[in-house]
Amino acid sequence: MVAELTSRAPALRARISAASARVGPLELVAALGAVLAALAGTIGADARWLSALGESIVRRGSIPDGIPWASASSHGWHNVPVLAELTFRALTSAAGSRGLLVAQIVAVGSAFLILAWDLRRSGAGELEGSFALLLASIGSFPVLLVVRSQLFSVVLFPVLIALLRAEARFPTRRIWLLVPLVALWSNLHGAVLVGLAGAGAYLIFDRARSQPLVAGAVLAVSTAAVCITPALEHTPDYYYGLLRNEAARRGEGLWAPLSLSSGFDILLIVTAVVLIALALWARPSLWELVVLAGLAVLTVKTARSGAWLLFFAAAPAARSLRFDPTRDDRRGSVFVLAVAVGLVVVGVARGPLPSGAGKSLLADALRRADGTPILADGIPAEQIAAARGRVWMSNPIDAFSAHDQRLYLDWLAGRPSGDAALRHAEVVLVMRGGDPAKRLRHSKEFRQTAQDSKAAVFVRRR
Repeated sequence: MVAELTSRAPALRARISAASARVGPLELVAALGAVLAALAGTIGADARWLSALGESIVRRGSIPDGIPWASASSHGWHNVPVLAELTFRALTSAAGSRGLLVAQIVAVGSAFLILAWDLRRSGAGELEGSFALLLASIGSFPVLLVVRSQLFSVVLFPVLIALLRAEARFPTRRIWLLVPLVALWSNLHGAVLVGLAGAGAYLIFDRARSQPLVAGAVLAVSTAAVCITPALEHTPDYYYGLLRNEAARRGEGLWAPLSLSSGFDILLIVTAVVLIALALWARPSLWELVVLAGLAVLTVKTARSGAWLLFFAAAPAARSLRFDPTRDDRRGSVFVLAVAVGLVVVGVARGPLPSGAGKSLLADALRRADGTPILADGIPAEQIAAARGRVWMSNPIDAFSAHDQRLYLDWLAGRPSGDAALRHAEVVLVMRGGDPAKRLRHSKEFRQTAQDSKAAVFVRRR
């Protein structure tokens, strides 16, 4: 037996060496991103409402009018991301919150592998590309670690980047793949508008120089493809409401601008400055400059868009770097990759880090409400929806009237003007450290009845 193993050792070493040659630094950075998502991933706001709506669609056999679990009026809201809702519903039905975590891991890993492919095709070296990709991952931690509806765009934006850069190098008829990409993306997440704007920059400032008719036709058909959703001609109304909702107008919540008081935002600013400076040093083409400028402005206005800026800047930034190629030692890369896979398995087995109210506290709030609407903030509101309870209103906030949006946001911010929202519920479920909880502790109308490590229940005094 020992002799047989000894005789096979050279062949085994040769196979490991061949596998190591295929696993470079770029693949290891992609693996790192997947590990981070697995070990530190958590379910954030703007996630569970998708599965709740998907469940409602499956149960009814049709798309409901408005938000079925909310007592605030949402009549006439045009539901566009139905495919995302059904996908989230399938994931949670199959594996609960672990299903969403697995989707996040796959999205992050796939995104970095696609970006790695684009980096190589763009002429970046292995070490230079891995450095740029590592900076992009550091600056986009919230996108990697928090499961939200944007996980679809985490994959599709790199696909768009790879397609546009491939076409910029060698124009072909594959540019028409932009049409089905946009149609699919529009059914999944609103960042399709960012992707379409980026594609427009390439088509107008690059492709139109040599093929104006093709560029114009692709742009026109791709723009029309945004409306290939269940809402059809009402799709623009959905996106208008999404972009003009009160949270976006105020720059609050998920629409908050860059802030020096946020550690994640500081990381984003530092990595973005470095990558943009390196990208400019590489003298990118005009259309890339336009996209970089547009994404930079968008990031300043809405910090969560910074991931798209970092993803796009990685390739030109890597081209401007020159590291010592003798340091590209891939020995042991297969072992590192195996460890990464093991850590991902551990993270999936454990599940996402807890967020929101615990199961017993959520059940207590639902029992006390007894079918009446609960006033809840962020994550707890979506937990109630996923548990088939009722809330006054929740995400998607753009489904409700501007008046109710303003009132709800005032309440979330702990403003006195938001106290009127309390008239809509007898039971309130909030995160303990949030502004609503701080204000409720001094309320004469409500008293705290229960709490856990993250959330608390308040009930109207009798």
